[in-house]
Amino acid sequence: MAKDHGNQIKDDEKYEELRDEGYSKEAAARIANEGKSGSKKGGSQPPYEDWTIDDLRERASELDIDNYSEMNKGQLIGALRSR
Repeated sequence: MAKDHGNQIKDDEKYEELRDEGYSKEAAARIANEGKSGSKKGGSQPPYEDWTIDDLRERASELDIDNYSEMNKGQLIGALRSR
């Protein structure tokens, strides 16, 4: 049985699975809460795997991720998801 993380985490089991996989607390919480709120988010983006490396680098730059220009696609995706 998953630990109760209070009101901030809507899907405790998913949160714990993501943390075990190495996701940051912030990223795991965001993912575990997707689709669980009463409001609907705006537009949707394709998964990072479908983005070009140039698009991934541009997004990494917007988020002030260090050394993004030296990363390969897999590293960029990991860095973006951990934000």
